[in-house]
Amino acid sequence: MIKPNMHYAELKDAYLFYNIAQKTKRYLEEHPGQRLLRLGIGDVSLPLCPAVIKALHEAVEDQSQQERFHGYMPEPGAPFLRHDVAEYYRKRNIDITDDEVFISSGASDELGDILDLFDSNGSSLIMEPAYPAYVDANVIEGRRIIHVPSSRENSFIPMPDEPADLIYLCSPNNPTGAVFTKEQLKVWVDFANEHDSVILFDAAYEAFIEDPSLPRSIFEIDGARTCAIEICSLSKTAGFTGTRLGYTIIPTQLERYDMSLHDMWIRNRTTKTNGISYILQKGGAAVFSEEGQRQIQENLHVYKNNAKVIMKALDEADIWYTGGKNAPYIWMECPNNMDSWTFFDTLLNEIQVVGTPGSGFGSCGEKYFRFSSFGNPEDTQEAATRLATLLKRL
Repeated sequence: MIKPNMHYAELKDAYLFYNIAQKTKRYLEEHPGQRLLRLGIGDVSLPLCPAVIKALHEAVEDQSQQERFHGYMPEPGAPFLRHDVAEYYRKRNIDITDDEVFISSGASDELGDILDLFDSNGSSLIMEPAYPAYVDANVIEGRRIIHVPSSRENSFIPMPDEPADLIYLCSPNNPTGAVFTKEQLKVWVDFANEHDSVILFDAAYEAFIEDPSLPRSIFEIDGARTCAIEICSLSKTAGFTGTRLGYTIIPTQLERYDMSLHDMWIRNRTTKTNGISYILQKGGAAVFSEEGQRQIQENLHVYKNNAKVIMKALDEADIWYTGGKNAPYIWMECPNNMDSWTFFDTLLNEIQVVGTPGSGFGSCGEKYFRFSSFGNPEDTQEAATRLATLLKRL
């Protein structure tokens, strides 16, 4: 009998967002016709910008014409999109070459697939609270996980202590909204180089950073090219959650045991994928056009304003929180020492607002709660009004 991957038995019984979906489903079954205001799952609510839609239509037309038809695309990505992504970095004075860019089907997929590059007997350092997929992907691989706690006391940005083979960093952070300064990120880069670790830097929310003093890429930090891989997504930057497109940066200088991780990833992609479709990559290229950048900023402005609306409600109720500024998530302390699932049930049953319990992001998230700013502006305003009223009453 073939033996399955027994590490699946070590996973938690249910995924965080599955539990949320089940609770809301039961509520709606018991309260037919009730409308919920959803500030929980980080899916976007605005459509793709016109420049992207135009490019997608043109790409579909290309596929209908013999002279413009495209079949298999290069596995690391189309040269035109790899160039556009690299230019996006170079315009910010970050020295990235076109061939260091790998086009992916999104950050979530890539964060799991990238583990193919590393020995499954190694260790992974994950600071908590953490995006649940970081932990689950490593459990499935059988890797040893080093949980590093963070808290209000250290602004949810801990400093390194115990060495690990892989180090997960996310800035702006999901779920806390905390953003690393250049000085804080430099400490982690130096630590990784000292211990021959590799940092997996999740930059999915970099477009929300407005403060010019804060780094949007780990490659703004000296020394990062010898210790870091950056994984990014167009899901939150440009609304590609249902379109699925992202990119990964692996510097050519990144080596371990005399093996180039850059070359290994080329070999991995050419073995395990047939590349991302031409149509999607043409849509992705439109994001980096001058028109596309202007249009996505208009959408991002809506989400940033949603965050301000939620923060105002928490300020009025004198509730501690972090995030919201330079990040799409607001991470609040539950009122009256309430545990996070109890607060979830209170919001659902009393004001019909859905958020995300902090305990779903690890034990350090207990008694905290995450709100997303990706919702409909009208729903966000109504939810914030109800929230402020409820919090003053609790």
